[in-house]
Amino acid sequence: MTTLWDTSGTAVIKALAAERRQAGAVSSGLALTLVAVVDERLVTEAEQAATHAAAQHPCRLLVVVRRRPDAPEPRLDAEVSVGGRLGPGEAIVMRMYGRLALHAESVVLPLLAPDAPVVTWWFGEPPQLIAHDPLGVIAGRRITDATAAADPLAALRARAEDYVPGDTDLSWTRTTLWRSLCASAFDSLTGEVTGLTVAGEASNPSRALLAGWLRSRLDRDVQLEDTDGPGVTGIELVVGGETVRITRNDGRLATLSRSGQPDRVLPLPRRQLGDLLAEELRRLDADDAYAEALGATTGALTVQGARTHLWQDPAEVADPDPALTTS
Repeated sequence: MTTLWDTSGTAVIKALAAERRQAGAVSSGLALTLVAVVDERLVTEAEQAATHAAAQHPCRLLVVVRRRPDAPEPRLDAEVSVGGRLGPGEAIVMRMYGRLALHAESVVLPLLAPDAPVVTWWFGEPPQLIAHDPLGVIAGRRITDATAAADPLAALRARAEDYVPGDTDLSWTRTTLWRSLCASAFDSLTGEVTGLTVAGEASNPSRALLAGWLRSRLDRDVQLEDTDGPGVTGIELVVGGETVRITRNDGRLATLSRSGQPDRVLPLPRRQLGDLLAEELRRLDADDAYAEALGATTGALTVQGARTHLWQDPAEVADPDPALTTS
């Protein structure tokens, strides 16, 4: 690993080239560039998750830490490694100070892997508008996490009003196993759907998206039942007079109950952040099911064709976008 203090983008590029020569790495083996926008206090967790995901999807990992955008002088510190502590791929951790933190793309753009898709992941408070962050504008795939917002349900509404094909959210990814169990339950059910209930924490965005998904797929109202959580705790389906309940027991298993049949225990583990990220990196096209669920959840889906960077200076606005003020 090469550590550079108070350096420049040119020096980082040279250090990456030197590390690649030493490790014998070739950029043609990279599937994508993953740009992770991370708060300083979450860097270790983000690195672990990205390393896990990169084991399945070889990528060039660019970690951007915006530290003290209000610092009087711009500064860049960087760690460059190939096949080091961040896994077998290429990784650069960049801490940016001062006005440089507001123009992170000036350092990131020359570091993108050639001819590879770009995915930007915000680990922490999601942007109010993705267009405020040029790191989101340059990406073909954009991953947020409404769960990390101060108001998760308001964050979902912001994602719906700001939606462009290629957007996704980890609160949607957390519903994958629930959606799979629901779909499998319908394999043995016939008749009209007369009741749908999703139970979970009132402010949980995964519960909201799961209910939106059922509403969009079945064109039926979905009742929401508040519980202590954590997250989604159960689903009830009434189909053709039969009632099917899926109830999460703990962090690993769920019980499926059906009228007139013995209960079944099914796997329903709480997945780690790295597994969620790896799932989202498997596809680089638009997730239409997420868009439909988001629209049904919020009733406010606005699909835009493309994004143009909208400059917002945190020093000049009363409510700066958290995507530009991560510290």
